Amino acid sequence: MDWKKKGMWLDFEMPLVELEEQIHTLQESAAVRGMDVSEEVERLREKARKLGKEIFSKLEPWQRVQLARHPRRPTTLDYLQHMCSDFTELHGDRMFRDDEAIVGGMARLGDRPVMIIGHQKGRDTKSNIRRNFGMAHPEGYRKALRLMEMAARFQRPVVTLIDTPGAYPGVGAEERGQAEAIARNLREMAALPVPIICIVTGEGGSGGALALGVGDRVFMLENSIYSVISPEGCAAILWRDPAKSREAAKNMKLTAADALKLGAIDGILPEPVGGAHRDHEGMAREIRAAVLDHLARLDALPVDEMLDQRMQKFLNIGVFNESGRK
Repeated sequence: MDWKKKGMWLDFEMPLVELEEQIHTLQESAAVRGMDVSEEVERLREKARKLGKEIFSKLEPWQRVQLARHPRRPTTLDYLQHMCSDFTELHGDRMFRDDEAIVGGMARLGDRPVMIIGHQKGRDTKSNIRRNFGMAHPEGYRKALRLMEMAARFQRPVVTLIDTPGAYPGVGAEERGQAEAIARNLREMAALPVPIICIVTGEGGSGGALALGVGDRVFMLENSIYSVISPEGCAAILWRDPAKSREAAKNMKLTAADALKLGAIDGILPEPVGGAHRDHEGMAREIRAAVLDHLARLDALPVDEMLDQRMQKFLNIGVFNESGRK
């Protein structure tokens, strides 16, 4: 880890980061002097493990929002590097241009051929501008749909990795049919005759997330979020004060635990202690195992039954029974 870039860590992480830096410094010093500090290092590591569990077992919703946006959090391309082989990226929507806020292509998960599509954020200012901060234009969603239709022709399951603040709201995007592109994806994904597994890996923002979010199984990483609007946007609308974002996050029910309780997702994938950004490879293994497990289960379903279950799954979201005295 690059311990010197303090700006790359969140405030509530700093006690743990400082302890880990002590371990790192001690090991470097001991190596130079030829000293055995294994007992001291193990003592500090045990202290770090306990501190990590203490910090991350009682996170507030706003802190989970911060983790979902963490500058070190793995992106789609990071996950592809660790969980796939033979990935071949495919470009363009065949109508306007290639939108680099969406990446996708053919790949293999173990021996399983799949089509993987996901939002792509940058790691620094230059790459974020290139990727438009993970906010896709309509051509990005049309590219995603083109790849899904290709997957259906080759009878390959689709895996989507969702991480976006939302669809890009610029004038050009609206002129080129942003709403139509998202709506078309919702309709076509609902009827796509191959298994679809969707995973919210970071931010699941509004229609920009839903455009890749209609699947047979929908999962969230432990520290990801899923909401109709950002906490800042909610605070600006309700209180006309973005400073109330922390309060908005608390009331929006946007965490993975909230989404599972409300029936909007099927499960939560646990992250390494401290968040996915601390172990990209380990998080990728967790995602790959979950995807392969659920694809094997979906293989047993006839296509018609799979599609019926997919449709019913989304029709059931938000349904409730009201009871009272007659």
